[in-house]
Amino acid sequence: MIVIINMNIVFLQLGSNLGDREFLLQNAIVAIEERVGEVIERSKVYESTPWRVEGQENYLNQILKVETGLQGHDVLGIILDVEKKLGRVRIEKWGERLIDIDIIFFNDDIIETAKLCVPHKHMHERMFVLTPLHNIAADMVHPKYNKTVEELLKQCTDTQLVKEYAL
Repeated sequence: MIVIINMNIVFLQLGSNLGDREFLLQNAIVAIEERVGEVIERSKVYESTPWRVEGQENYLNQILKVETGLQGHDVLGIILDVEKKLGRVRIEKWGERLIDIDIIFFNDDIIETAKLCVPHKHMHERMFVLTPLHNIAADMVHPKYNKTVEELLKQCTDTQLVKEYAL
């Protein structure tokens, strides 16, 4: 008997601005490969200033393209558990964090529930998401706005600093 599993493509954004940021990103990638699916592409790592907050350390950000047999809500549950296992404590919205993992795209699906909004509802406003995403998926089309990542990047009005980070 042959079982065919439909594979999904999920783009995950990793961010860290506390502790050993590089180590935390690497640990998150290992956990994602073990629990979500194969990382088939990764962007360069970028350093960015915190978005809409003052007095925080800079973030390291990276986008992963992952092939998975899981559905969106299952991926969300796993990445929340990975964050927790890596020490994430949710105290305040947009607060400092050891690790943050967000679902940016799930195939070209639009998912809007109380717990999950895909594509990520703020992605088109954030250079720290669009820059690494453009690095690996410039031609990906946002299913709500019908614009490529490249078009969204060019239209983004976010002025926060985002620069390639030398590992």
